[in-house]
Amino acid sequence: MDDEPPEEVTRLLEAIAALEGIDDDAACAVAVSKVLDDWPEHHSRLRQLRQKRVQSLKERGMTWKEIGALLGGISASRAQQIGAGLRGVKRPDKKAGE
Repeated sequence: MDDEPPEEVTRLLEAIAALEGIDDDAACAVAVSKVLDDWPEHHSRLRQLRQKRVQSLKERGMTWKEIGALLGGISASRAQQIGAGLRGVKRPDKKAGE
């Protein structure tokens, strides 16, 4: 694989930059709020998509170590957790600390 991110990643980063480029503070705040309001659903979809693809790589014969390296140098055990749909350490609830 090359070091260039896939086109889809580039487009996502460009969309974030476009939000940053909104001159009107109110319009920018509203647009970013809309994205953040919808983010939990998108985050869940992305995790599920990654899990499905990691499982497919494993079924095609890759080792957990190889999958971990592919995903940016994560450990084999973390790659296996991703394949099983296990999440990382849960962050403390922000509301509980307020």
